[in-house]
Amino acid sequence: MNVLDDLESIKKIDVSNMFDLILNFDTQCEEAVSAAQSCDIPREYSQVEKVIVIGMGGSAIGGDILSKLLINEIKVPIFVNRNYHLPNFADKKTLVFATSYSGNTEETLSSYNDAKKRGCRIICVTSGGKLAENVESDSFPLIKIPGGQPPRSALGYMFLPVLIVMQNLGLTTSKMEDINETMSILKRLKTVWGNESSNSNPAKKLAKTLYNKLPLIYSVDGCLGPVALRWKTQLNENSKILAYNNVFPELDHNEIVGWEGLDNLTRSMSVVILRDKDDFERNSKRIAITSSIIKDKPSEITEVWTEGSSVLARMFSLIYLGDFASFYLAILYGVDPTPVERIEILKKKLVE
Repeated sequence: MNVLDDLESIKKIDVSNMFDLILNFDTQCEEAVSAAQSCDIPREYSQVEKVIVIGMGGSAIGGDILSKLLINEIKVPIFVNRNYHLPNFADKKTLVFATSYSGNTEETLSSYNDAKKRGCRIICVTSGGKLAENVESDSFPLIKIPGGQPPRSALGYMFLPVLIVMQNLGLTTSKMEDINETMSILKRLKTVWGNESSNSNPAKKLAKTLYNKLPLIYSVDGCLGPVALRWKTQLNENSKILAYNNVFPELDHNEIVGWEGLDNLTRSMSVVILRDKDDFERNSKRIAITSSIIKDKPSEITEVWTEGSSVLARMFSLIYLGDFASFYLAILYGVDPTPVERIEILKKKLVE
């Protein structure tokens, strides 16, 4: 029997139970909305000129999603800060979301202190740790979320509260209808991607396509740009493999030339192109032409399309597919998706 269709074999490999965390993502999103709605945010927080989301890894990707989701309607810029210090433009007119799932991310703690010194208007999203302690001591708004799971599996907890706050402050239009559509789509997709056999399960088919390949995740530089990054990082952490992402039209100005050489290497690559119905027509033409130019180089080129009406639902439909595919790929490799040993080794050495 195919290992991906044998639940007992999957459980033996998935010792830390990542599968259930992915499967119950819709429930997580519902809990995240409730947590955000119960947080009291001062009205003066709406009087800002810029927004900064500080975080790393699975906590920071929510900022990337937020930025692309709202780019065509929000009047203030959104900047994602993955570093120890804030950019010089951060000031009293800056709304800062300090996001750390564990609450102990050293870069985020450092940036939080920087934001406090600059007089920024700070809101924290975390499950606890030093960040929660600092925020409660400093009397900034805190959105407390459930802990106890890998940060990369907590995207709903980390992203939706930020979006809800932006909505409640009037910095963006209401997103509740879009959120409800997103959760409805997640509930439907998990019945297929979580339970169906390999013959009818797109996530399992994709995992088989990527097996023993180096994945390159392409998308248009729009709403799917951060989704492609999410795929890349999920393949890194869940599947324990290298993966890379790039965007159209930028890659047509450099990376397309790189396909000319290293035939032995390119044959071991598999290209996945994330597609959306609102891809700008010139970019759609670029994708078609680029695929025709490089078609004989990678082992295959696969296109996967978003589902849903709202931008939010469409983004999350492909985020969810990437989560399942990276999980199934880990199972094919026979590795437990949850542990991130090299990250833990790095953290230990940093404190020595």
